[in-house]
Amino acid sequence: MSYAPVNGLSLYYESHGAGHGRPLVLIHGALSGIGTSFGTMLPLLARTRRVVAVEVQAHGRTPDADRPLTVDGLAADVVGLLDHLGVEVADVFGWSMGAMVALRLGTHHPSRVGRLVLASVSFHHAGLHPGLLDGIQQLRPEHLHGSEFHEEYLRTAPDPGGWPALVAKVRRLDADLPQWPASAIRDLAAPTMIVLADADIVRPEHAVEMFRLLGGGVPGDLAGLPACRLAVLPGTTHTSLPQRARWLVPMVEEFLDA
Repeated sequence: MSYAPVNGLSLYYESHGAGHGRPLVLIHGALSGIGTSFGTMLPLLARTRRVVAVEVQAHGRTPDADRPLTVDGLAADVVGLLDHLGVEVADVFGWSMGAMVALRLGTHHPSRVGRLVLASVSFHHAGLHPGLLDGIQQLRPEHLHGSEFHEEYLRTAPDPGGWPALVAKVRRLDADLPQWPASAIRDLAAPTMIVLADADIVRPEHAVEMFRLLGGGVPGDLAGLPACRLAVLPGTTHTSLPQRARWLVPMVEEFLDA
């Protein structure tokens, strides 16, 4: 087990694979961890590159700290991990909350990011299905008892009794999610791949809007293939997206190697 002293945290991370190119950093979703977010994809991605998977504050094997969970704070922790590892530039793949952290890295720490893979991401609240954020405020710890996320937490957390506190912090995080202006997406320097489930918590119209802001949605045979990508996975929900390794890994590898 590896831990990095970062911003007052003992941040847990795993390093897999090898390679001379940019490492790929994986950032999991809220209430999740490395296993439930990337367990099926990680060993496949690590066949051809170095992969660093992190568990953010209060998630998985990383203990909590006396501070709220914020997208800005989690992004700063990932930058601290890169500093600890001596990595100047990394590709970043985030899912759900992890995708928002990855997007924050791209807009606020652009010199540290090579390419971005953003799975189930919204850049403003209207990108989510109506009522979703209000519904999250009704989430209680017992609602997820027996779920794969709760079971993973019980197996890995340094204090398995911290689940109610984590759920409360995630509720507060989701009550104050950052939003980006369209100009920030348009000016994003890192080539970006957007991944969406066709039954995701993010509206498909929003993913297309973001794709167009990045320069996508053009006739590639005439205008040339844009640097961004859009992948919509059929028959897939928000929580089943991480299990689509057979589809996702080849697409992600091709994008990262482009």
